[in-house]
Amino acid sequence: MMKCIKAIISSFILVMTIFSMNEKCYGQEEDSYGVTPMEKTELNALYSAIQGFVGNSWNGSDLYPDPCGWTPIQGVSCDIFNGLWYVTVINIGPIHDNSLVCVNDNLEFKPELFQLKHLKVLSFFNCFQSPNSLPVSIPTENWENLAENVESIEFRSNPGLIGNIPSSFGLLKNLQSLVLLENGLSGKIPQEIGNLVKLKRLVLSGNNFSGNIPNVFGGLSDLLILDLSRNSLSGNLPMTIGRLSSALKIDLSHNFLEGKLLNEFGNLKNLTLMDLRNNRLCCGLVSSLQEMNSLEEMVLSNNPLGGDIRNLNWKNLQNLVILELSNMNLTGEIPESLSELKKLRFLGLNDNNLTGKLLPKLESLPSLNALYLSGNNFKGEIQFSKGFFGKLGRRFGAWSNPKLCYQVGVMSTKNVPYGVKPCHDQEEVHLVKSNAKNEIINGDINNNSNSIVSMGFSCSTTSGNFWWAFMILGLVHSFLI
Repeated sequence: MMKCIKAIISSFILVMTIFSMNEKCYGQEEDSYGVTPMEKTELNALYSAIQGFVGNSWNGSDLYPDPCGWTPIQGVSCDIFNGLWYVTVINIGPIHDNSLVCVNDNLEFKPELFQLKHLKVLSFFNCFQSPNSLPVSIPTENWENLAENVESIEFRSNPGLIGNIPSSFGLLKNLQSLVLLENGLSGKIPQEIGNLVKLKRLVLSGNNFSGNIPNVFGGLSDLLILDLSRNSLSGNLPMTIGRLSSALKIDLSHNFLEGKLLNEFGNLKNLTLMDLRNNRLCCGLVSSLQEMNSLEEMVLSNNPLGGDIRNLNWKNLQNLVILELSNMNLTGEIPESLSELKKLRFLGLNDNNLTGKLLPKLESLPSLNALYLSGNNFKGEIQFSKGFFGKLGRRFGAWSNPKLCYQVGVMSTKNVPYGVKPCHDQEEVHLVKSNAKNEIINGDINNNSNSIVSMGFSCSTTSGNFWWAFMILGLVHSFLI
C-alpha cells in the first residue's frame, strides 16, 4: 500500500515538474515576442512624426512603448527587416473610433517623418481643416528619402491643405497610387508626374488646379485610373492620354477644357468609364469613340460639341450601360443603331436639337430603365406601349417638344408623360390656328370646331372645302336646335 502511495506522489511530482518547466518555457517565449527589437532612432522618429499632427501633448513612449508589438498604434503598421521592426504604414485621421486625430493648430510635417526609410503608405484624412487661419502645405523637400519604398500617398478631405503639388513627387520612382482628393491645393499639375512610371492610380479631383493638363502620360503604361475632375483645368486634351492603353477609368469632368475630342481615344481598348461632362469641348463626335469596345459609361453632356448624332455607328459599343449626351447641340434623328445596345440602362438625349420621330425600337432595349428626350424638336405620336411607360414611370422625360404628342388610351393617367400633350389636343390647336390665319370669325364655327374634327373634316384654305364644312356644320346645328 505504501509503495502505491509513494508511486502516486512521485508521479504527481513529475507531472508538476514538467508543467512548471513548460510554463517557464512559455513565459520565456512570451518575453521574446513581447518586446520586439526596434531601432531607437526609428522609434523616436515615429513618435516625433505623429506628434507633428496630433499635438505635443501626445506622449507616445508612455502610451505605446512597443508600437509595433504588444501596444500597437491604430493606423500604424510595421514589418520586420533584418530582424528589426520598421514602420511601413501611417494613416492619420478619424477613420476608426480610436484612430489618430489631428489637432486644430500647430500642425506640421516634422523632418523625422522622412527618416522612416521603410515607409510604404502615408495617408491623411480630414486632418488639415483651416484654410484661412492655419493653412498647411505639403513639404517640397526630403521626399527623395522615401523614394525606394513609398508606394502610396493620399491626402483626402483636407480643405486646409494649400499650395502646389511638389515637383519632388516625381522622385518617388516606386509610387503606385497618388490620391490628392478634395483638398485646397492649387497651381499647375507638375510635369514631373510623367516620371512616375509605376503609377496605377492618379486622382487629383476636387482641388483648385489650373492651367493645361501636361502632355506627359505617354510613359504611364500601367495607369488604371486617371481622375482630374472638379478643378479649373483648361486648354486642349493632351494627346498622350490616348496612350493609356491599360486605363479603366478617365474622368476629366467639371473643368474648362476646350478643343476637339481625340482621335487617339480609339487606342483605349480597356476603358470602361469616360466622363468629360461640363467642359467646353467642340467640333462633333469623332469616329474613334466607336472603337472603345469595353466602354460601359460614356458621359459627354454639357459640352458645346455639336454635330450629327448619326456620325457614329453606336452598335459597336455593345457594352454601354450609361450613355449621357444631353445639352451638346447635337442634331439629326435618333439613329437605329442605338436600339442595338442591349445592355443600355440609361439614355440621356435631352436639351439638344434632335429632330424626327421617336424611335419605337428603343422600347426593345431589355435593360433600359431611364430615357430622357426633353428639350428637342421631336414630332409626331409617341409609339411606345403602355407597359413601357409603366416600366419607366418618372424616368421617362419628353417635355419641351412642342410637336410631340401621346395617344390617349394607350397609357393610364398616372403614366402620362409630363409636359406632352394628347394628340387630339394638337389637332384642335392646329385647326384653331388655321381658322385664325383665314381670319374667319363666326360664332357657330368657333363653338362647334370640335364637331368638325370629330366628323373627320379638316379645315382647308380652298374655299370649296371650307364651305362644305360650313354647310355641314349648319345642318348639324339646325338639327340640334
